[in-house]
Amino acid sequence: MHWTSTSPEATRALAAALGKWLAPGDLLALHGELGSGKTEFVHGLAQGLDVPGDAGVASPSFTLIHEYPGRLPLVHIDLYRLENLPPEMLPDLEEYLSGGAVVAVEWAERLGALLPQAYLQITIEITGESSRELHFRGHGPRGEELLERLARGLGNLRF
Repeated sequence: MHWTSTSPEATRALAAALGKWLAPGDLLALHGELGSGKTEFVHGLAQGLDVPGDAGVASPSFTLIHEYPGRLPLVHIDLYRLENLPPEMLPDLEEYLSGGAVVAVEWAERLGALLPQAYLQITIEITGESSRELHFRGHGPRGEELLERLARGLGNLRF
């Protein structure tokens, strides 16, 4: 399934709608080149999860992981700076990936074997100065369920 975003605001609105449907333990695997809008997508997720506006959602490129309180906790992981996961990080990552928070992972392909069986994959492609093509793929039963919910809900979204 795919969807075209014409602006960062539209990307955030879509992600906010998705955030309202998420449950504890859901994982979103974000793919896309630098500047494609992965962090904008996470901003929208935070809105949908009722993360307070003063929480300052930002890319954790240098700290790797940010946690935000909300209706459900949101864990934002950015693996851009790690081509290989250091062994000392594996227990922490495994704990985040199997916990009760909603987890959004930028550069999720770097998780390798740590990537759980069930997740929603979002690939964001730059198609213009402010336009993006978002491709969604469900993995495992929960990933498929989220994909179906998103497909049904897209027709009701207004930006």
